[in-house]
Amino acid sequence: MGVRAIGVNHIAFEVHDLDQTLDWYERYFVFTLRGRRGAMAWIDLGDQFIALTEGGPEVPDRSRHVGLVVDDKEALRSALIEAGELVSTDGSLRVRDPSGNLLEIVDYREVQFSKTPAVLRALGVDGLEKSTSAREELRAKGIADE
Repeated sequence: MGVRAIGVNHIAFEVHDLDQTLDWYERYFVFTLRGRRGAMAWIDLGDQFIALTEGGPEVPDRSRHVGLVVDDKEALRSALIEAGELVSTDGSLRVRDPSGNLLEIVDYREVQFSKTPAVLRALGVDGLEKSTSAREELRAKGIADE
C-alpha cells in the first residue's frame, strides 16, 4: 500500500547566474518572487513554485524537461520569437532558460490539469475554457470539469 501522489508542489533548477535567470523568467512570465537567500530564489508560478539554485552544471541535461502550464501558449510563443528565442513556430513549444533547463509549455485549455474556480479567480484567469478534448479526458477519468 502506498500514498497517492496528488500533484507537484515545486520544481528545482540549477542555474548558472541567478540574476540572469530571474530576469529571463520575468521577461516571459508573471510571477511573484517568493523569497531569495544567498544563491537561491523561489518564484511562484500559479499555485506552485520553482526553486532556483545558482551553481548548476555547465552542460544541461538534453532531454529532461518540465511542463509548465500557461493561460496562452501562443501568446508566449509570439513573445519568445519576437525576443529571438529559438522555438518552433507551431505545434509543440519548448524553450531553454539561460542555464539550459528545458521547459515544455502547455496551454491550460488543452490539458486535463485543472484548477478549482477559486484558484483560477485568484490567478486572474477565471475565463479559461477547456477544449473539447481536455473535457473528454477529464470525463473519462471521472473528474468533473468546471
